Amino acid sequence: MATLIDGKLVAARMRERIRAEVEFLRAQAVTPGLAAILVGENPASHTYVNAKSRACLEVGIHSEIHKLPPTAAFTDLLALIEQLNRRPDIHGILVQSPLPSAMDEFAAHRALSPLKDVDCFHPENVGLLTLGAPRFVPCTPAGVIELLRAYDIPLVGAPAVIVGRSNIVGRPLATLLSQKGADATVTLCHSRTRELGAMCRSAEILIAAIGQAEMITGEMVANGATVIDVGVNRVPDPASRTGYRLVGDTCFSEIEKVAGHITPVPGGVGPMTIAMLLRNTLSAAQSATGRSAQSTS
Repeated sequence: MATLIDGKLVAARMRERIRAEVEFLRAQAVTPGLAAILVGENPASHTYVNAKSRACLEVGIHSEIHKLPPTAAFTDLLALIEQLNRRPDIHGILVQSPLPSAMDEFAAHRALSPLKDVDCFHPENVGLLTLGAPRFVPCTPAGVIELLRAYDIPLVGAPAVIVGRSNIVGRPLATLLSQKGADATVTLCHSRTRELGAMCRSAEILIAAIGQAEMITGEMVANGATVIDVGVNRVPDPASRTGYRLVGDTCFSEIEKVAGHITPVPGGVGPMTIAMLLRNTLSAAQSATGRSAQSTS
């Protein structure tokens, strides 16, 4: 049976370190601040934003949620972003996806100050990441890297296959894994990749981030491989109080029998994504105020 990679545990340890750094900043009269912008009534978005806000408060980061109705004009969103860009007490800004279909998500991200773009969606920050000199690292890819390191998964030279090519997870994660310091050998796949099963079986590290419930089955995984499941999908479950249950992009019950390590859903990558958002907000506050991290010696 595979060893379970406990994202909750790793994230809790990271939050403790962040809390100590926030306390150090607050002692110097600097409180890191994060503003989340939520447009519309998407239930999942509300859940995610509220979870991020609670996490901020737990580590001492000031948190604000700015809500716009689904009928808001795109100019209203841009005006709000500009207002938050100018506020010195707000060090990080995130625009929760998805936006209403009438709004240009890429333009919204371009409107963010790159210095406050803690999700790392602004083109300037994406470029810096690609060059290997990141201002911020995208939260979910950063969380995946931290999990691999926390469980001492060898990366140097390891064949790593990522299934999913989104700009949020797949592409930046491929960049991070292939850069100096990680040095994995990365293959980026998608739903139309030929012989996808064979490609997945070639991986020592297999990362599923395609957004399709239980798409990766046990027969697609090599014995002893490390499997990181980024997906969060709702599937009907009449026995559940909510009428659904959460599953990943992998078939956990099959894969745990052959993999060496595996992340659960929920409780794997999700907690790490929020922890990385806290870390990026702390970093933004340190950069904006010229305050360095406290000594760990």
